[in-house]
Formats: sequence, structure tokens, C-alpha cells
Amino acid sequence: MAQIAFILLCHKDPDAIIAQARRLIAGGATVAIHYDARSPSADYARMVSELSGLPGVVFAARRVRCGWGEWSLVQGTLNAVEAALAAFPDATHFFTLSGDCMPIKSSAWADRLLDPGDRDFVESFDFFTSDWIKTGLKRERLIYRHLFNERKSHRLFYGSMDLQRRFGLERAIPEDIEVMIGSQWWCLRRRTVEAIMDFMRQRPDVVRFFRTTWIPDETFFQTLVRHLVPAAEIECRSPTFKLFSDYGMPVTFYNDHYDLLLTQEALFARKISPEAETLKARLGSLWDSDRTDFAISGDGQKLYSFLTGRGRIGQRFAHRFWEREATLGRDRELIMLVCKKWHVAKRLLHAASAATGIQGIEYLFDEAGCALPDLGGIERTLEKRNRHRRALMRMLFDYYETERLMICLDPDNLDLMRDFTSDRAEATIVEIDCRIDDPYLIGHAERVGLATADTPGEVMERLLPTLRHEFAYQSERIREAKFPHHMRLTEGEEAANTAILSELFGLEQCAAETLAKTPHLFAD
Repeated sequence: MAQIAFILLCHKDPDAIIAQARRLIAGGATVAIHYDARSPSADYARMVSELSGLPGVVFAARRVRCGWGEWSLVQGTLNAVEAALAAFPDATHFFTLSGDCMPIKSSAWADRLLDPGDRDFVESFDFFTSDWIKTGLKRERLIYRHLFNERKSHRLFYGSMDLQRRFGLERAIPEDIEVMIGSQWWCLRRRTVEAIMDFMRQRPDVVRFFRTTWIPDETFFQTLVRHLVPAAEIECRSPTFKLFSDYGMPVTFYNDHYDLLLTQEALFARKISPEAETLKARLGSLWDSDRTDFAISGDGQKLYSFLTGRGRIGQRFAHRFWEREATLGRDRELIMLVCKKWHVAKRLLHAASAATGIQGIEYLFDEAGCALPDLGGIERTLEKRNRHRRALMRMLFDYYETERLMICLDPDNLDLMRDFTSDRAEATIVEIDCRIDDPYLIGHAERVGLATADTPGEVMERLLPTLRHEFAYQSERIREAKFPHHMRLTEGEEAANTAILSELFGLEQCAAETLAKTPHLFAD
């Protein structure tokens, strides 16, 4: 009879992890947990206290600080697998799960699927010929050495890759290896896992290669399984059901997805919304049941594609999510730093981010070169960013896994302010009022192409009052809009600014004063 050892990879919500582990072992399985070393030690200690005494639960001997796209995700998986191999000698299958996964079948159904024991369940598609990678880097993931994280060190990541490209530092893929790609959520037989561990000891060159590839959790196991296991013994599909939007972001499931999930071939699904309490309760009860009468249609991807596909309104059940009823999220907070002097808003953004830990993004709707993560293409042009503004912001909240974001906006973007303040999220406008002198106006005219260094003085004299009036008019429009959460920082009024920043960020008086006195904040 199949005995599953679940490899639980998680980084947040310890209460949910504890509940998930208890549920899985109650169904007769075992669990090996790797909890991201970046996560709070207190949360980890509580999980160990709650679970370590239970038979069937083991923790990875070493926690790894995990970064998306890095080898650390593979290493964390390997550490948990090693713990499971040692602790559970009777385990026949090793099944990777995340903290956001939930069962969509019963444990009895899982046993029936895995009992024959003659297959590994893993997506394993040819890296170069398949269309598994929809957008972003492809060949570059492998042929260049990636020493920096694209999300944490955007400029270093792409700068390093450009240098390697410029100096012809492409590297060869190990000759006997055919790189494959697929989901990191798999179920492998014990002998396959043991073969992978033996291969790693025998071939350190292959391990070294994958250590510096980009997003190796989508290629490492997928490649080695195909290299070590006969094709007839590989079921080329993930045992975990997942959907991605056409911008490459994972789709989240809610309470009303229960019936859809049960008709899929998979044993588990991700990502389940933390707020979908009813769905989680129903799926938890399902796992504990003996039910085996599931009608499998496997139409989840087709249904999702149809319901969100392009086409005339009225020819599908609903608009695309950014066309109407889109929201950033009811419990989220967006802070908009609005300033004509971009350098001033950027300085405040970075100082506030350092003081509060709130993720900040510069003029993403105004500056084409603003550094943004790869979101599947929606971020590539100003036109796309502005057209799909709410979708972009929601994806950024999800990308940074946060409920609070700061952005910079030009005062001319009144329509964006109206859009975001009408959202169910809490949106605050912080207008930064700077002194505008003639040298700044002249520089602005030259930057936007209204003038050059050779523009005659008399022409500039006529232009400057018009520019000054335009700046004042933009500010007046913001005030006349009567936004519900509108604050105003004014150059030279440090005491008033301190009070505003204290209220905005919930800072103590001293910290707010330090922020208000950020060195050279208003300097040109």
C-alpha cells in the first residue's frame, strides 16, 4: 500500500501549517517540513513545539534562507527530502506541497492512484522546444551564471547578465544532460528520490551547473527524473492542480471553486486563499473521508481560459478582471506620494521605506525606465501599465507578498488618483508641496522638450509663468477632487510634516521627526 511522505515547503502562516500537518498525518501520511529561515524564529519554534512530538512529523535538519528563483528553493526541498528519507523508511512516495496547498481528493483516492507504484508524477517538458515558459527569460536562465536575485537586486541581476553577454561568457550545458522544465510540485517514488540523491553525489558538476541557473526549482528535479527514469514510468503531469493568468501570475481559489476543484485529475490544488475558510474546511473534511466517487472532467484550464479570455463583452460570463469590479484587495493599503519634483518624492519614498519596511516603487506610471519585476509583460510599457493599472498594482501586492505599498505619482495623474481612491483598498494621497523657482522651471522645460539651452531669454520669460500656473493648477485640481484621505507635506514646515508622517506611518514622534528631516529632502 502506498505510504506518502509529504515534503511541506512553507514560509508563513504557522497556524495553517500546523493544521495542515495534523490533517495529513491523520490520513495516515507522514510530513517533512522545511520552514524558510527568513521567516520569524518565533513562528518556527511554535511549529516545532506543536508538531515535533507527533509521530509522522519531522523537520529539515537545516533551514535555508529561500529566495524566489534561487537554488535555495531546491536546497530547502532537498533538506526536507533527506529528513524524510531518514525518518520514514516505509515511505513509498514523496510529494511536494506548499503552505497554500489543500487536498481536492480523499486520502483513499490518493492511495488508489499511487498503489500500483509504477509511476512518477512530474511535469517534465523539453526546456527549449516546449512552450512551458510563456514570457521572460528562457535560454538565458541556463547559459549565464546567475549570482544575484532578480527581485532583490534587479540592476545587478541584469547588469551581470549583460556583462556575460558582452564578453561572450556563455557556458555549456553538461553534454549528457537534456534539460527539462515543469512545475516544482511533484510526487516521486522512493527509488527515484534515492536515485537522485546518488546522482548528486556522483555528478557534482551537474549540481554546480544548476546552482547558478535561474529558477532551478522548475528544472532540477524535472531534468534528473527524465535522465534517470524510463519514460514509460513518468506521468508527465503535476499531482497538484494550479492555474496561471495570461500574465503568468498564479490564480487564487476561493469558496465558490469547490466543485470545480473536485473535478480535476490532481490530488491537491494551489493557491487556496487564506480567506477561503469555508473552502478549506470542506477540503479538509474531504481528505479525511473515504470518498472515491469523483467524476473527473479535467476542464479547469479550459474553463478558466474561456471565462477570462478576450472577446466582446456579452460573449463571455464576465469581463476580464481589470475591466470592471477589479480591486486591489479590501484589506490593502496604497500610499501615493504625489510630487512634481520627482527627486523629492523618490527621496521620501526610500527614506520612508527604510524607516517603516513598506515596499516602495518609484514613478511606475510616469517613468518608462522604472525598475519593476517581471510580471509577465504587463509591466513593460507605460501604455500597458496605465491601461491595466489596477491589475498591475494587484500583481505587485501579490509579488511582494505585502498588504502595504508606496508609489510615486506625478500631480498630473489625477485619473489614477481617482481610480485608486475609488477602490475598496485604503488609498492615501500624500501631496508634497515644494518651492518652485525659476531655475527649476527652466530645467523642467528643457527635460520635457519645451525649451533647450539655446532658447532665447524673452521666450523663456513668457514660458515660465505658464509653467508655474500649470503646476499650481494641477495642485488645485487635486484639492478640488476632495479625496477622502489627502495629506499635504510642505517644504519648510517640519513640525507639521512630522505630525502628518507620524499619523500616516504610525511612527513615534522621534522617528517621524527624523523622517521629516531627511537630509536634502527638498534640495534640487
